[in-house]
Amino acid sequence: MKTECIGDHVKFNGKAYPCTVSLTMNLVGGKWKAVILYHLKDGEKRYNELRKEIPSITEMTLSLQLKQLEKDGLITRKVFGKKPPVKVVYDLTRLGKSLVPVLDAITQWGNKAVTDNGEFVHGSL
Repeated sequence: MKTECIGDHVKFNGKAYPCTVSLTMNLVGGKWKAVILYHLKDGEKRYNELRKEIPSITEMTLSLQLKQLEKDGLITRKVFGKKPPVKVVYDLTRLGKSLVPVLDAITQWGNKAVTDNGEFVHGSL
């Protein structure tokens, strides 16, 4: 039997999932989570740096996704200073850094899929 299928479910951060694939997709699935993690894989970034690197994400969506990634333990949010304007930076946790090979594999697969079956387009969506 496959390891991810042993037992009725798996638990992570107090939440139950039917299997490890479900857990992983909950943590990094959706349109933006993996993209945010990808942009943090080379080091910490401020909110505005992420906005510039992912221009098609709305401010509200970025904010919500960052909060969820922090809650799930994949990123940290560090605040520097006590009075506005404070400096806030986001960085991958050890758990988040463990996803870098997965993010690299997803990137390589996407690049090949587009090269073989699509096209890279410059400009707005």
